[in-house]
Order: sequence, then structure tokens, then C-alpha cells
Amino acid sequence: MFTQINYEGPIMDQYNALAKQLDALLTGETDCIANLSNASALLNQFLTNINWVGFYISQGEELVLGPFQGLPACVRIPAGRGVCGTAVIKKETIVVKDVHAFPGHIACDAASQSEIVIPLLKEGKVIGVLDIDSPITNRFSVEDQVGLEQFVTTLLTHLYNC
Repeated sequence: MFTQINYEGPIMDQYNALAKQLDALLTGETDCIANLSNASALLNQFLTNINWVGFYISQGEELVLGPFQGLPACVRIPAGRGVCGTAVIKKETIVVKDVHAFPGHIACDAASQSEIVIPLLKEGKVIGVLDIDSPITNRFSVEDQVGLEQFVTTLLTHLYNC
């Protein structure tokens, strides 16, 4: 059973607690969609000042919408297009302080002002991305990037056949 906790202390301690909570939540479950769904719900409960959090799953040369929390979103994103597609091509986290300044940004929610996208890499292959939007410019700090990358590393140990 899931128990909501209060995240307190320095931000990295909070992210460490989040990763441990994710690990406990997903242990024993092998379904990819179930695990991505719970991961997006957990992040939505943990993060402040966000308006969308979820996953896109790689299918051929594009990303297809997966489990998320927020308003309805773009369903398909070609590799190389927008922040998510760029993260796929580069195979690295992309933090965008102002989405309006990002060439080719795909506006699924007009309220979004900043974004972080972390690729899900298994055996060198991008199997999807974690995408988080905020209605605040410059929302995502270096600590957020490190903490969210740690979250993804934990998540990947629970993703099978995705």
C-alpha cells in the first residue's frame, strides 16, 4: 500500500527519499505501463510548480504518449523534434529555462514556460523519455536535474519489456 510521506530537509535528501519510495512502490511489479503510471503519479505528488509530468515511449522513429498526469497532450513526437525529440537524438537530459526560446518547441499546453526531459536509456537505446513541464520560467535547477536523473535510474531497474 502506498503511504504519502512529507519530504523534508535539503532538496537532495528529498530526492533520495523519492527514489527509495519509487523503488519500494515498484518492487515486484513487472508491467511497464503500471510502473510508468505509478512513477508519473509519484512525481506529480512530489513536485511543486509543475503542470504536466509523464512519459513518452519510443516506437520506431517517434515517441508515443504514455502514462502522465496533467492536461491532454500531444500523442506523437518525431525523433529530433521539440524538446522530447531532441533528448532522444542527443541521449541526454535537456533543461529548457524558457520554452519559447527553444527552437522547434512543441506547445502542447500554452501554460508551460519551462521544461526538463530525461531520456530513458537501456543498453544504450532510448526506450522513452520523462517529460516535465512547469508554468514558471526557469523552474528546474541543477539539483532537480540530478534528483530526477536518479529517479529515472531507479525507475529503469523496474522497466521490463518496454
